[in-house]
Amino acid sequence: MALPSVSIVIPAYNEEDTIKASVVAALHQTVPAHEIIVVDNKSTDGTAAVVHALQITYPDAPIVYLKQDALQGLIPTRNFGLDHATGDVIGRIDADSVLEPTWVEAVTMVFEDPEVGASTGPVIYYDMPLRRFGHKADDALRRALVRVTKESHLLFGSNMALRRSAWELIRDEACLDPDDELHEDIDLSLHLHAHDVRIAYSSDMVTGMSARRLDDSPREFYSYVMRFERTYDRHKVRSLTLRAPMAIFLSAYPALKVMREVTQLQR
Repeated sequence: MALPSVSIVIPAYNEEDTIKASVVAALHQTVPAHEIIVVDNKSTDGTAAVVHALQITYPDAPIVYLKQDALQGLIPTRNFGLDHATGDVIGRIDADSVLEPTWVEAVTMVFEDPEVGASTGPVIYYDMPLRRFGHKADDALRRALVRVTKESHLLFGSNMALRRSAWELIRDEACLDPDDELHEDIDLSLHLHAHDVRIAYSSDMVTGMSARRLDDSPREFYSYVMRFERTYDRHKVRSLTLRAPMAIFLSAYPALKVMREVTQLQR
């Protein structure tokens, strides 16, 4: 049986400083991606120029540049990319995500199981100290959350993949969130659960990402974390176990904020 092909979708808005590293990491995989789709959402910086330069540098690589100018926002941009992907499985990462070289290989292994409709994995915060230790801690925490939430696993938007057929099942139901109040990855997870689509967790499906969210003020970070609550309220979810990630993010914020500030001072 042939391995499932994997498309990678990267929504981007004014990401000229990060998009090159993200695309190059997606190219340098032990198992090649079927395509790498950058969806540019009304960028006013050099994002397009960087991607076009990469297409010239790697003329044989399946780098696809698309523009989504109809609506501003992550969700319509994400949806546009998912709709245009042609792989059996569609990976979705952020423009500052830097995939580990075995990421596509790990995804193909997960989706060899026909019962799996979506999958997620741990991250390495590449601009924080003790990166490898942090990765192990992140993986242990996420595996613990998988045990706590039982069958209600949650996708993580910076590191996720879903079978194209699973996306087609929920694409017309997923919340568009024009007021930008929800966690779009949690929203996708809840729509998948409503259809009994299995979400797997793979410790081998690793990506690097920035901890720049910690640069937000405490008020901004609190508002970001409370997107969990707003997303659950939108879906009328009352499960206390699904609120565990929200509680963990809030409790870990003070220590992580200090570590982030120390790292910034040392540069």
